[in-house]
Amino acid sequence: MSRTQVRDFHDDDLEAVVRLWEELNGDDENPVYSLAEVIASCQADHAVVATRDDRLVGVAVGRAAHAQGWIVFFGMAGVPGAEHVSGSLLDALERRMAPLGLGKLSILLAEEQEPLAALTANGFEVRDPLRYLERRMPVQRRELDQLKEVGGRVLPRHLWENVSGMRHEKDLLEARLVTPLSRPDMADRFGVVPPRAVMLFGPPGTGKTTFAKAVASRLDWPFVEVFPSRLADTSAGLAGALRATFERIDALDHAVVFIDEVEEIASRRGGVPPSPTQGVTNELLKLVAEFREREGRILICATNFVRALDAAFLRHGRFDYVIPIGLPDDEARFAIWSRYIPSESTAGIDISALVNASAGLTPADIEYAARRASQEALARALRAGDDGTHAMLTTGEYLAALGATKATVSPDAVSDFLADIDEYARL
Repeated sequence: MSRTQVRDFHDDDLEAVVRLWEELNGDDENPVYSLAEVIASCQADHAVVATRDDRLVGVAVGRAAHAQGWIVFFGMAGVPGAEHVSGSLLDALERRMAPLGLGKLSILLAEEQEPLAALTANGFEVRDPLRYLERRMPVQRRELDQLKEVGGRVLPRHLWENVSGMRHEKDLLEARLVTPLSRPDMADRFGVVPPRAVMLFGPPGTGKTTFAKAVASRLDWPFVEVFPSRLADTSAGLAGALRATFERIDALDHAVVFIDEVEEIASRRGGVPPSPTQGVTNELLKLVAEFREREGRILICATNFVRALDAAFLRHGRFDYVIPIGLPDDEARFAIWSRYIPSESTAGIDISALVNASAGLTPADIEYAARRASQEALARALRAGDDGTHAMLTTGEYLAALGATKATVSPDAVSDFLADIDEYARL
Protein backbone atom coordinates (compact mmCIF):
# COMPACT_ATOMS: atom_id res chain seq x y z
CA MET A 1 0.00 0.00 0.00
CA SER A 2 1.49 3.34 -1.09
CA ARG A 3 1.92 5.86 1.70
CA THR A 4 2.12 9.61 1.29
CA GLN A 5 4.68 11.49 3.37
CA VAL A 6 4.54 15.23 3.98
CA ARG A 7 7.91 16.71 4.91
CA ASP A 8 10.09 19.79 4.58
CA PHE A 9 11.53 20.66 1.16
CA HIS A 10 15.04 19.38 0.40
CA ASP A 11 17.34 20.76 -2.28
CA ASP A 12 17.08 17.39 -4.05
CA ASP A 13 13.36 18.09 -4.57
CA LEU A 14 13.94 21.16 -6.71
CA GLU A 15 13.90 19.40 -10.07
CA ALA A 16 10.60 17.67 -9.28
CA VAL A 17 9.09 20.97 -8.04
CA VAL A 18 10.09 22.62 -11.31
CA ARG A 19 8.46 19.82 -13.31
CA LEU A 20 5.24 20.12 -11.29
CA TRP A 21 5.19 23.91 -11.71
CA GLU A 22 5.69 23.57 -15.46
CA GLU A 23 2.97 20.91 -15.63
CA LEU A 24 0.47 23.18 -13.87
CA ASN A 25 1.57 26.56 -15.27
CA GLY A 26 3.29 25.74 -18.55
CA ASP A 27 0.57 27.26 -20.76
CA ASP A 28 0.17 30.39 -18.64
CA GLU A 29 2.07 33.34 -20.09
CA ASN A 30 1.53 35.47 -16.97
CA PRO A 31 1.59 33.30 -13.85
CA VAL A 32 0.97 35.05 -10.54
CA TYR A 33 4.43 33.99 -9.39
CA SER A 34 7.18 33.14 -11.84
CA LEU A 35 9.16 29.94 -11.70
CA ALA A 36 12.19 31.94 -10.58
CA GLU A 37 10.23 33.33 -7.61
CA VAL A 38 9.03 29.86 -6.66
CA ILE A 39 12.58 28.46 -6.81
CA ALA A 40 13.88 31.34 -4.71
CA SER A 41 11.20 30.82 -2.06
CA CYS A 42 11.83 27.07 -1.96
CA GLN A 43 15.46 27.76 -1.10
CA ALA A 44 15.14 30.85 1.09
CA ASP A 45 11.67 30.85 2.61
CA HIS A 46 9.31 28.00 3.55
CA ALA A 47 8.37 24.93 1.54
CA VAL A 48 6.87 21.51 2.24
CA VAL A 49 6.38 18.62 -0.16
CA ALA A 50 4.30 15.46 -0.36
CA THR A 51 5.91 12.30 -1.69
CA ARG A 52 4.48 8.91 -2.59
CA ASP A 53 6.73 5.98 -3.49
CA ASP A 54 9.68 8.40 -3.55
CA ARG A 55 7.90 10.55 -6.15
CA LEU A 56 6.99 14.16 -5.43
CA VAL A 57 3.21 14.55 -5.81
CA GLY A 58 2.57 17.91 -4.14
CA VAL A 59 4.21 21.07 -2.92
CA ALA A 60 3.27 24.17 -0.94
CA VAL A 61 5.66 27.14 -0.86
CA GLY A 62 5.21 30.25 1.28
CA ARG A 63 6.92 33.51 2.14
CA ALA A 64 6.28 36.07 4.86
CA ALA A 65 6.13 39.84 4.67
CA HIS A 66 5.70 41.44 8.09
CA ALA A 67 2.54 39.86 9.57
CA GLN A 68 1.24 38.64 6.21
CA GLY A 69 2.00 35.21 4.80
CA TRP A 70 1.72 34.44 1.08
CA ILE A 71 1.53 31.08 -0.65
CA VAL A 72 3.58 31.50 -3.81
CA PHE A 73 2.99 27.99 -5.15
CA PHE A 74 0.53 25.28 -4.21
CA GLY A 75 0.29 22.35 -6.58
CA MET A 76 -0.80 18.71 -6.60
CA ALA A 77 -0.23 15.97 -9.15
CA GLY A 78 -3.25 13.84 -10.02
CA VAL A 79 -3.01 11.07 -7.42
CA PRO A 80 -5.62 9.11 -5.44
CA GLY A 81 -6.54 10.85 -2.21
CA ALA A 82 -5.32 14.22 -3.48
CA GLU A 83 -7.88 16.09 -1.37
CA HIS A 84 -6.52 14.65 1.87
CA VAL A 85 -2.92 15.23 0.81
CA SER A 86 -3.73 18.84 -0.12
CA GLY A 87 -5.09 19.48 3.36
CA SER A 88 -2.03 17.90 4.97
CA LEU A 89 0.29 20.04 2.82
CA LEU A 90 -1.48 23.27 3.72
CA ASP A 91 -1.53 22.33 7.41
CA ALA A 92 2.21 21.54 7.31
CA LEU A 93 3.05 24.85 5.63
CA GLU A 94 0.95 26.75 8.17
CA ARG A 95 2.70 24.98 11.08
CA ARG A 96 6.05 25.81 9.50
CA MET A 97 5.15 29.52 9.24
CA ALA A 98 3.14 29.88 12.46
CA PRO A 99 6.17 30.79 14.66
CA LEU A 100 6.59 33.92 12.53
CA GLY A 101 3.47 35.35 14.17
CA LEU A 102 1.50 35.82 10.97
CA GLY A 103 -1.91 37.44 11.10
CA LYS A 104 -3.12 36.02 7.79
CA LEU A 105 -2.08 33.47 5.20
CA SER A 106 -3.14 34.42 1.66
CA ILE A 107 -2.90 33.23 -1.91
CA LEU A 108 -3.51 34.81 -5.31
CA LEU A 109 -4.76 32.56 -8.10
CA ALA A 110 -4.88 33.08 -11.83
CA GLU A 111 -8.40 32.88 -13.23
CA GLU A 112 -7.86 29.46 -14.79
CA GLN A 113 -6.25 27.81 -11.75
CA GLU A 114 -8.50 25.36 -9.95
CA PRO A 115 -7.21 24.41 -6.47
CA LEU A 116 -10.13 26.29 -4.93
CA ALA A 117 -11.80 23.25 -3.37
CA ALA A 118 -8.65 22.25 -1.47
CA LEU A 119 -8.08 25.80 -0.27
CA THR A 120 -11.63 26.56 0.83
CA ALA A 121 -11.77 23.19 2.62
CA ASN A 122 -8.78 24.39 4.64
CA GLY A 123 -10.44 27.58 5.80
CA PHE A 124 -9.47 30.00 3.01
CA GLU A 125 -12.12 32.42 1.81
CA VAL A 126 -12.48 34.04 -1.61
CA ARG A 127 -12.31 37.78 -1.00
CA ASP A 128 -13.13 39.31 -4.41
CA PRO A 129 -13.61 38.47 -8.11
CA LEU A 130 -9.82 38.42 -8.60
CA ARG A 131 -9.81 35.17 -6.63
CA TYR A 132 -7.78 36.48 -3.77
CA LEU A 133 -8.08 34.00 -0.92
CA GLU A 134 -7.07 34.48 2.67
CA ARG A 135 -7.64 32.93 6.07
CA ARG A 136 -7.13 34.40 9.52
CA MET A 137 -4.42 32.55 11.44
CA PRO A 138 -5.86 30.85 14.55
CA VAL A 139 -3.18 32.37 16.79
CA GLN A 140 -2.01 35.94 16.40
CA ARG A 141 1.55 37.13 16.98
CA ARG A 142 0.81 38.64 20.38
CA GLU A 143 -0.58 35.31 21.62
CA LEU A 144 2.26 33.00 20.59
CA ASP A 145 4.21 33.28 23.82
CA GLN A 146 1.12 32.81 25.99
CA LEU A 147 0.07 29.75 24.02
CA LYS A 148 3.53 28.20 24.44
CA GLU A 149 3.52 28.92 28.17
CA VAL A 150 0.31 26.95 28.71
CA GLY A 151 1.33 24.10 26.38
CA GLY A 152 -1.42 24.87 23.87
CA ARG A 153 -1.38 24.11 20.17
CA VAL A 154 -3.40 24.55 17.02
CA LEU A 155 -4.75 21.18 15.93
CA PRO A 156 -5.00 20.02 12.30
CA ARG A 157 -8.23 20.83 10.56
CA HIS A 158 -10.65 18.10 9.51
CA LEU A 159 -10.52 16.31 12.89
CA TRP A 160 -14.27 16.85 13.07
CA GLU A 161 -14.81 15.10 9.75
CA ASN A 162 -12.50 12.28 10.86
CA VAL A 163 -14.83 11.38 13.75
CA SER A 164 -16.90 8.90 11.79
CA GLY A 165 -20.20 7.60 13.05
CA MET A 166 -21.40 8.76 16.49
CA ARG A 167 -23.86 10.90 14.54
CA HIS A 168 -26.09 11.61 17.54
CA GLU A 169 -23.16 12.90 19.62
CA LYS A 170 -21.79 14.97 16.72
CA ASP A 171 -25.17 16.52 15.97
CA LEU A 172 -25.59 17.36 19.64
CA LEU A 173 -22.15 18.98 19.92
CA GLU A 174 -22.71 20.84 16.64
CA ALA A 175 -25.98 22.33 17.86
CA ARG A 176 -25.01 22.96 21.49
CA LEU A 177 -21.35 23.99 21.19
CA VAL A 178 -19.98 24.59 17.72
CA THR A 179 -22.73 26.69 16.11
CA PRO A 180 -23.36 29.07 19.04
CA LEU A 181 -19.60 29.64 19.42
CA SER A 182 -18.72 29.96 15.73
CA ARG A 183 -21.87 31.86 14.69
CA PRO A 184 -22.77 34.05 17.68
CA ASP A 185 -24.94 36.35 15.54
CA MET A 186 -27.14 33.42 14.57
CA ALA A 187 -27.26 32.28 18.20
CA ASP A 188 -28.36 35.78 19.25
CA ARG A 189 -31.27 35.71 16.80
CA PHE A 190 -32.59 32.60 18.55
CA GLY A 191 -31.78 33.85 22.03
CA VAL A 192 -29.13 31.14 22.52
CA VAL A 193 -26.29 31.98 24.91
CA PRO A 194 -23.01 30.39 23.74
CA PRO A 195 -21.80 27.80 26.26
CA ARG A 196 -18.83 28.49 28.49
CA ALA A 197 -18.29 25.08 30.12
CA VAL A 198 -19.31 21.54 29.19
CA MET A 199 -18.84 18.18 30.89
CA LEU A 200 -18.36 14.97 28.89
CA PHE A 201 -18.80 11.71 30.75
CA GLY A 202 -18.66 8.05 29.85
CA PRO A 203 -16.63 4.85 30.18
CA PRO A 204 -12.87 5.03 29.53
CA GLY A 205 -11.72 4.88 25.94
CA THR A 206 -14.98 6.03 24.34
CA GLY A 207 -13.50 9.11 22.68
CA LYS A 208 -14.11 12.02 25.05
CA THR A 209 -10.68 13.49 24.37
CA THR A 210 -11.17 12.91 20.64
CA PHE A 211 -14.43 14.86 20.71
CA ALA A 212 -12.82 17.73 22.66
CA LYS A 213 -10.04 17.99 20.08
CA ALA A 214 -12.55 17.72 17.24
CA VAL A 215 -14.50 20.67 18.66
CA ALA A 216 -11.28 22.74 18.81
CA SER A 217 -10.47 21.75 15.23
CA ARG A 218 -13.99 22.59 14.08
CA LEU A 219 -13.85 26.02 15.72
CA ASP A 220 -10.26 26.58 14.55
CA TRP A 221 -9.35 27.64 18.10
CA PRO A 222 -6.16 26.72 19.99
CA PHE A 223 -6.45 23.60 22.14
CA VAL A 224 -5.04 23.82 25.67
CA GLU A 225 -5.01 20.67 27.77
CA VAL A 226 -4.50 21.19 31.49
CA PHE A 227 -2.80 18.29 33.30
CA PRO A 228 -3.43 18.55 37.06
CA SER A 229 -0.94 15.77 37.77
CA ARG A 230 1.86 17.89 36.28
CA LEU A 231 0.80 21.03 38.13
CA ALA A 232 0.83 19.25 41.48
CA ASP A 233 4.65 19.22 41.52
CA THR A 234 5.00 23.02 41.38
CA SER A 235 6.02 25.10 44.38
CA ALA A 236 2.67 26.90 44.38
CA GLY A 237 0.81 23.65 44.97
CA LEU A 238 -1.95 22.31 42.77
CA ALA A 239 -4.54 24.96 43.62
CA GLY A 240 -2.10 27.82 43.05
CA ALA A 241 -0.75 26.30 39.84
CA LEU A 242 -4.28 25.85 38.51
CA ARG A 243 -5.05 29.51 39.09
CA ALA A 244 -1.79 30.63 37.49
CA THR A 245 -2.51 28.46 34.44
CA PHE A 246 -6.01 29.87 34.00
CA GLU A 247 -4.66 33.40 34.35
CA ARG A 248 -2.24 32.75 31.49
CA ILE A 249 -5.02 31.23 29.40
CA ASP A 250 -6.98 34.43 30.00
CA ALA A 251 -4.54 36.26 27.69
CA LEU A 252 -5.72 34.22 24.68
CA ASP A 253 -8.50 35.60 22.51
CA HIS A 254 -9.89 32.13 21.85
CA ALA A 255 -9.23 28.73 23.36
CA VAL A 256 -10.73 25.31 23.97
CA VAL A 257 -9.46 24.37 27.44
CA PHE A 258 -9.62 20.66 28.25
CA ILE A 259 -9.24 18.85 31.57
CA ASP A 260 -9.40 15.06 31.40
CA GLU A 261 -10.20 12.82 34.37
CA VAL A 262 -11.41 15.91 36.21
CA GLU A 263 -12.77 13.72 39.02
CA GLU A 264 -9.22 13.68 40.39
CA ILE A 265 -9.53 17.37 41.35
CA ALA A 266 -13.29 17.75 41.68
CA SER A 267 -14.31 14.82 43.83
CA ARG A 268 -17.00 15.02 46.49
CA ARG A 269 -16.03 17.22 49.42
CA GLY A 270 -16.68 16.45 53.05
CA GLY A 271 -15.70 13.80 55.50
CA VAL A 272 -13.61 13.90 58.66
CA PRO A 273 -10.87 14.70 58.08
CA PRO A 274 -11.61 16.57 54.82
CA SER A 275 -10.36 14.96 51.64
CA PRO A 276 -6.84 16.07 50.54
CA THR A 277 -8.25 17.60 47.33
CA GLN A 278 -10.96 19.66 49.00
CA GLY A 279 -8.99 22.90 48.67
CA VAL A 280 -8.29 22.17 45.00
CA THR A 281 -11.98 21.50 44.36
CA ASN A 282 -12.89 24.80 46.01
CA GLU A 283 -10.37 26.64 43.82
CA LEU A 284 -11.55 24.92 40.66
CA LEU A 285 -15.16 25.91 41.38
CA LYS A 286 -14.04 29.54 41.63
CA LEU A 287 -12.02 29.27 38.42
CA VAL A 288 -14.97 27.87 36.47
CA ALA A 289 -17.14 30.78 37.62
CA GLU A 290 -14.48 33.30 36.57
CA PHE A 291 -13.83 31.50 33.29
CA ARG A 292 -17.48 31.89 32.34
CA GLU A 293 -17.26 35.68 32.43
CA ARG A 294 -15.37 35.98 29.13
CA GLU A 295 -16.44 35.17 25.58
CA GLY A 296 -14.42 33.34 22.97
CA ARG A 297 -13.40 30.41 25.15
CA ILE A 298 -14.91 27.16 26.32
CA LEU A 299 -13.91 24.76 29.08
CA ILE A 300 -14.47 21.07 28.32
CA CYS A 301 -14.02 18.65 31.20
CA ALA A 302 -14.15 14.87 30.88
CA THR A 303 -14.69 12.18 33.47
CA ASN A 304 -15.01 8.41 33.59
CA PHE A 305 -16.83 8.62 36.93
CA VAL A 306 -19.43 11.36 36.83
CA ARG A 307 -21.04 10.10 40.06
CA ALA A 308 -17.76 10.81 41.88
CA LEU A 309 -17.90 14.55 41.13
CA ASP A 310 -18.84 17.07 43.79
CA ALA A 311 -22.52 18.03 43.51
CA ALA A 312 -21.66 21.74 43.27
CA PHE A 313 -19.49 21.06 40.27
CA LEU A 314 -22.43 19.92 38.11
CA ARG A 315 -24.86 22.55 39.34
CA HIS A 316 -26.67 24.75 36.80
CA GLY A 317 -24.66 27.90 36.14
CA ARG A 318 -21.30 26.16 36.15
CA PHE A 319 -21.64 23.64 33.34
CA ASP A 320 -24.07 24.41 30.55
CA TYR A 321 -24.32 20.81 29.39
CA VAL A 322 -23.44 17.40 30.79
CA ILE A 323 -23.13 15.17 27.75
CA PRO A 324 -22.74 11.36 27.70
CA ILE A 325 -20.23 9.82 25.30
CA GLY A 326 -20.81 6.10 24.99
CA LEU A 327 -19.40 3.18 23.05
CA PRO A 328 -19.18 3.52 19.25
CA ASP A 329 -22.35 2.71 17.35
CA ASP A 330 -22.55 0.49 14.25
CA GLU A 331 -21.67 3.32 11.87
CA ALA A 332 -18.69 4.35 13.96
CA ARG A 333 -17.38 0.79 14.26
CA PHE A 334 -17.71 0.36 10.48
CA ALA A 335 -15.65 3.53 9.97
CA ILE A 336 -13.02 2.43 12.52
CA TRP A 337 -12.60 -0.97 10.86
CA SER A 338 -12.39 0.65 7.42
CA ARG A 339 -9.60 2.89 8.68
CA TYR A 340 -7.38 0.04 9.85
CA ILE A 341 -7.97 -2.64 7.20
CA PRO A 342 -5.38 -2.34 4.39
CA SER A 343 -6.94 -1.21 1.12
CA GLU A 344 -5.59 -4.30 -0.65
CA SER A 345 -7.65 -6.53 1.65
CA THR A 346 -10.85 -4.49 1.96
CA ALA A 347 -12.71 -6.17 -0.91
CA GLY A 348 -12.36 -9.60 0.69
CA ILE A 349 -13.37 -8.59 4.22
CA ASP A 350 -16.89 -8.85 5.58
CA ILE A 351 -16.76 -5.62 7.55
CA SER A 352 -20.38 -6.03 8.65
CA ALA A 353 -19.40 -9.24 10.43
CA LEU A 354 -16.60 -7.41 12.21
CA VAL A 355 -18.97 -4.61 13.18
CA ASN A 356 -21.35 -7.11 14.76
CA ALA A 357 -18.55 -9.00 16.49
CA SER A 358 -17.06 -5.84 17.96
CA ALA A 359 -20.20 -4.51 19.64
CA GLY A 360 -19.32 -3.33 23.13
CA LEU A 361 -15.71 -2.51 22.27
CA THR A 362 -14.11 0.92 22.46
CA PRO A 363 -12.30 2.50 19.47
CA ALA A 364 -9.00 1.60 21.15
CA ASP A 365 -10.11 -2.03 21.52
CA ILE A 366 -10.96 -2.23 17.81
CA GLU A 367 -7.67 -0.62 16.83
CA TYR A 368 -5.83 -3.18 18.95
CA ALA A 369 -7.67 -6.09 17.30
CA ALA A 370 -7.04 -4.73 13.80
CA ARG A 371 -3.33 -4.18 14.46
CA ARG A 372 -3.04 -7.61 16.09
CA ALA A 373 -4.50 -9.28 13.00
CA SER A 374 -2.10 -7.36 10.75
CA GLN A 375 0.88 -8.18 12.93
CA GLU A 376 0.00 -11.89 13.00
CA ALA A 377 -0.36 -11.91 9.21
CA LEU A 378 3.04 -10.25 8.83
CA ALA A 379 4.65 -12.77 11.19
CA ARG A 380 3.20 -15.68 9.17
CA ALA A 381 4.48 -14.16 5.95
CA LEU A 382 7.98 -13.82 7.38
CA ARG A 383 7.96 -17.44 8.53
CA ALA A 384 6.85 -18.54 5.06
CA GLY A 385 9.42 -16.38 3.28
CA ASP A 386 6.65 -14.34 1.64
CA ASP A 387 7.52 -10.72 0.80
CA GLY A 388 3.87 -9.68 1.08
CA THR A 389 3.45 -8.66 -2.55
CA HIS A 390 0.07 -10.34 -2.67
CA ALA A 391 -0.76 -10.06 1.03
CA MET A 392 -4.46 -10.46 1.77
CA LEU A 393 -5.99 -10.62 5.22
CA THR A 394 -9.22 -12.51 5.81
CA THR A 395 -12.33 -11.96 7.87
CA GLY A 396 -11.43 -15.02 9.91
CA GLU A 397 -8.08 -13.52 10.90
CA TYR A 398 -9.77 -10.38 12.16
CA LEU A 399 -12.39 -12.40 14.04
CA ALA A 400 -9.61 -14.43 15.65
CA ALA A 401 -7.92 -11.21 16.76
CA LEU A 402 -11.22 -10.00 18.19
CA GLY A 403 -11.51 -13.23 20.14
CA ALA A 404 -8.19 -12.44 21.80
CA THR A 405 -9.16 -8.85 22.62
CA LYS A 406 -10.42 -8.10 26.10
CA ALA A 407 -13.10 -5.41 26.25
CA THR A 408 -12.07 -2.30 28.16
CA VAL A 409 -15.63 -1.61 29.29
CA SER A 410 -17.37 -4.35 31.27
CA PRO A 411 -21.12 -5.03 31.09
CA ASP A 412 -21.43 -3.66 34.63
CA ALA A 413 -19.73 -0.44 33.56
CA VAL A 414 -22.13 -0.13 30.62
CA SER A 415 -25.06 -0.62 32.98
CA ASP A 416 -23.68 2.06 35.33
CA PHE A 417 -23.22 4.43 32.38
CA LEU A 418 -26.85 4.03 31.28
CA ALA A 419 -27.95 4.77 34.83
CA ASP A 420 -25.68 7.83 34.92
CA ILE A 421 -27.33 9.16 31.75
CA ASP A 422 -30.70 9.18 33.52
CA GLU A 423 -29.21 10.74 36.65
CA TYR A 424 -26.74 13.32 35.39
CA ALA A 425 -27.09 14.05 31.64
CA ARG A 426 -28.13 17.60 30.82
CA LEU A 427 -28.56 18.19 27.10
